[in-house]
Amino acid sequence: MEKLYSIQEVSRILGIPKDTLRYYDRIRIVSPSRDDNRYRRYSRDDLIDLMNIQIMQHADFSLDEIRGILGLRKMENIDFAYCEEVASFLEAKIAETRMKINHLEKVSRLLNMAAETLRDFNNESDQRLADFVRELYKDIRENEPGISMEGCDHHQG
Repeated sequence: MEKLYSIQEVSRILGIPKDTLRYYDRIRIVSPSRDDNRYRRYSRDDLIDLMNIQIMQHADFSLDEIRGILGLRKMENIDFAYCEEVASFLEAKIAETRMKINHLEKVSRLLNMAAETLRDFNNESDQRLADFVRELYKDIRENEPGISMEGCDHHQG
């Protein structure tokens, strides 16, 4: 017989607040079975779904997006068109994540450069930092056209 877990055990094991688990049940993203006394009982598959939810939330998936992805596992008849749609969505999320990683790597380089500039401050290092800030800002501006470059060129050595 498969071990079932109480809401208290799941909360402790996965670090998910009990209110969040109740909410997931209410919106039917994870639907644990119920005892005769109506207490929620979570299966191993429910725990895996909850782990997947946490992972996808860290990747900026919305609960609706997560529900759609988790729904694939519960389909009795596989809808290949829907699977293709979800696969395309996931590929778009991968591209978005790679862009964020690229941006965060540039921000990390900027922070390192700023720290180095402050440790050995001179006009040359300050100018390199200003040039890199303008380059990074330009990248951001290309991805978010509403941001203005006005006033960015006054900091030239």
